[in-house]
Amino acid sequence: KWKSLYQIQSKRKQIMRETCSKYKSNTRRIITPYHVSRIFVEDKYRVLYCEVPKAGCSNWKRVLMVLNGLASSTKDIQHNTVHYGNYLKRLDGFDRKGIYHRLNTYTKMLFIREPFEKLVSAFRDKFEHPNNYYHPVFGKAIISRYRVNATKEALRTGSGVRFKEFIQYLLDVHRPVGMDIHWDHVNRLCSPCLIDYDFVGKFESMEEDANFFLHLIGAPQNLTFPKFKDRHSNEERTTTKITQQYFAQLSPSQRQRSYDFYYMDYLMFNYSKP
Repeated sequence: KWKSLYQIQSKRKQIMRETCSKYKSNTRRIITPYHVSRIFVEDKYRVLYCEVPKAGCSNWKRVLMVLNGLASSTKDIQHNTVHYGNYLKRLDGFDRKGIYHRLNTYTKMLFIREPFEKLVSAFRDKFEHPNNYYHPVFGKAIISRYRVNATKEALRTGSGVRFKEFIQYLLDVHRPVGMDIHWDHVNRLCSPCLIDYDFVGKFESMEEDANFFLHLIGAPQNLTFPKFKDRHSNEERTTTKITQQYFAQLSPSQRQRSYDFYYMDYLMFNYSKP
């Protein structure tokens, strides 16, 4: 079983490296704190984890907290503790020497997810539930720019953004509000062409990949990757079928442009075109 998982890993890394050498000329660039700002550090087991939202990141942070001795079980850690507790260090918090030492000696990993599914998951989480950051900041800007005859109420609250409007914003080169980590490219978040990741896991095979990774770093036997859904746990996870229902609301050209937008992620992580 381990042997086939090793083979899967080397194949994933090979595809990633080949894509980088084909499309990226920046392989000699200097790694700056900006490039490592999304990487979490666990010093005890010497792990660097690049956070990709909507690809199991809350549960990965829980695992890192347990590895670090900050909690005895992943079940004990609340959502807000994970995201706002600042218990985990980020790599950009170290000086240059500390950053390079860890990049050269720690096990570097990231977990990814099919780009359209990840996008729909982010949309459902941020725009279909009350949210006192995404609605006023993104919602208001999106509705005022892309909705004809928007009601005063919609413009005031920024609630009720439609998927089609969200995609208009995403594909707009003059986006009214900037990018957000929940729908940015993995390519940009984790700089896989600059940082040579040792382990590339996929959300679609999370349990197997995660527990293989924990085995590789020599984690305690009783630590397994948590299965629970972190937010809106009574709601069905975003599946391929749900993703198709959302994308059915778009025109063929919007679908094609969305694919082009995530083209590098599709190539680099070997996901087939939807």
